[in-house]
Amino acid sequence: MTLLEAEGKTGAKRGAKSALRDWVRALEAVAPIAGNPRRLLPGIIEELASVRGDAPALVSAAECLTYGELAARANAYARWALHNNVAIGQTVCLMLPNRPDYLAAWLGLTSVGVVVALINTQLRGPALAHSIRIVKPVHAIVAAEFRQEFRAASEASSTPPKIWLHSDAGGSDQLDRIDRALAGFSGAALKPAERRPVTINDRALQIYTSGTTGLPKAANISHRRLLQWSLWFAGLMNAGPQDRMYDCLPLYHSVGGVVATGAMLARGGSVLIREKFSAQDFWDDVVDGGCTLFQYIGELCRYLVNAPDNAKARAHRLRLCCGNGMRADVWENFQARFAVPRILEFYAATEGNVSLYNVEGKVGAVGRVPPFLTHRFPLALVKFDAVAGEPARGGDDFCIRCGTEEIGEAIGKIGDASAQSGAAFEGYTDAAESERKILRHVFAHGDAWYRTGDLMRMDAAGFYYFIDRLGDTFRWKGENVATSEVATAIARFPGIREASVYGVRVPGSEGAAGMCAVVTEGKFDLGAFRRHLLQNLPPYARPLFLRVTGRIVTTSTFKHAKSELQRQGFDPATTSDPIYFNDPAKKAFVPLGAVLCARLQAGELQL
Repeated sequence: MTLLEAEGKTGAKRGAKSALRDWVRALEAVAPIAGNPRRLLPGIIEELASVRGDAPALVSAAECLTYGELAARANAYARWALHNNVAIGQTVCLMLPNRPDYLAAWLGLTSVGVVVALINTQLRGPALAHSIRIVKPVHAIVAAEFRQEFRAASEASSTPPKIWLHSDAGGSDQLDRIDRALAGFSGAALKPAERRPVTINDRALQIYTSGTTGLPKAANISHRRLLQWSLWFAGLMNAGPQDRMYDCLPLYHSVGGVVATGAMLARGGSVLIREKFSAQDFWDDVVDGGCTLFQYIGELCRYLVNAPDNAKARAHRLRLCCGNGMRADVWENFQARFAVPRILEFYAATEGNVSLYNVEGKVGAVGRVPPFLTHRFPLALVKFDAVAGEPARGGDDFCIRCGTEEIGEAIGKIGDASAQSGAAFEGYTDAAESERKILRHVFAHGDAWYRTGDLMRMDAAGFYYFIDRLGDTFRWKGENVATSEVATAIARFPGIREASVYGVRVPGSEGAAGMCAVVTEGKFDLGAFRRHLLQNLPPYARPLFLRVTGRIVTTSTFKHAKSELQRQGFDPATTSDPIYFNDPAKKAFVPLGAVLCARLQAGELQL
């Protein structure tokens, strides 16, 4: 009997006993955290290094670190921080592509109380400068290929960090090299005198997230949260030393950088790290690498379903794929075409206290909260007033709970982290930004709830379904795109008088693609404009469609009226305004005519 047959028909729900075992394993995995406040994730890896020192931990095409080598490398980073007098709570920025040493760096630095800010490697210009400035780093470890962008952006800070190149780029500047510095430090276990009193309550990482306010925010991630993520998912996936995770997601994100890696490292398994996702190479990597697990975002699975046949696509050893954002149509096709035994879909946010897990395998759902865990996941859906732009309130001035199948904003009650409920909200580096995410006096005077900014509905069986993002933020390529940030970058281009950015649906693609309507003056150079986007926005935030118009309609409060623009979308038949398509093949904005529009609407083009 194959694994697929053992799990039942494709897409079928798992039995109640199997689901219960998953919950119990996860609960047992995280139970010891509170009672061992000095036991951190780096310490768990050090323990494993003493018994599984020669076993592979992190593997890539360029390098492989065994548990012994990972622990030694982390210890060298820790001693580098001690030597440079980086105090507990001070920040070091990390801007590297996916590679095993990425994990070694932040594991070692956080083990001695240093906070590591994981910089999004796609950021450029003002967004990158903002990301550096808000965390106030004293040092930065930067890959050679990013040094020019980082150096220029860091100069905007009042006290720029000292930059350490991770490798040689052959440049003429005289930046210090972190690899050479580390060579002078021992990788042996830290001596008692070198260890610092770091506990699970101390901040470990700062992971950036783009919400509804525009520029990235740095979310505070404690050692407790790192352990909860790592051990919880290790329990849900029943991870063990025999498992190998395929991880092609960015290591600067919480899913690719902590969940996928931490769940394996906490249980003695290994992680196959790829720098970027490739639909063409995916099955070769998974099969040749002996991977048993795969961490996805929904869009990756759509790419695989739409890709040509691969001879190895059903020769894999995958027993489970874990991730978030997989739509029902992709789910069933992916599981059937590639004979994947099980999909573990979940919902969570880096900084949030709301999480859902679909251990039952209900196709299309993001999860449910079983009755015995309602105290641990205090989640509610409240009706949303689209006109007011906030949750609706009744005559008693409290929020109104949604009924079955009613769509509302998901919120989570903020509680005490020590209760092990996962209900804590650790906030951002900016206190004002943190306060904006809190909804007060929700169901009782004095209570406080975290706002996800996501619309969901719940069915009669208690399963939750993601509907959409609130406000102007839309999701594309697995990333949240803040329209205000994109519009600001666009407006800086000479010749643009006004810009309105919004998301439009493209058949065959997940989420919403970026489109901008611009009012221009004087000569408008499309080629120079596209180069401006390349230099100032990450790939997922660059508009795919451009509409040049004479006027952008505004509301009575002088906000852009985007509903009609979104309704018309990119169809040239709905307007006399010229519309252009940012053609990835031609690397240029091209006029969007009826033929090209028809191909896009038919889902023929892979975006």
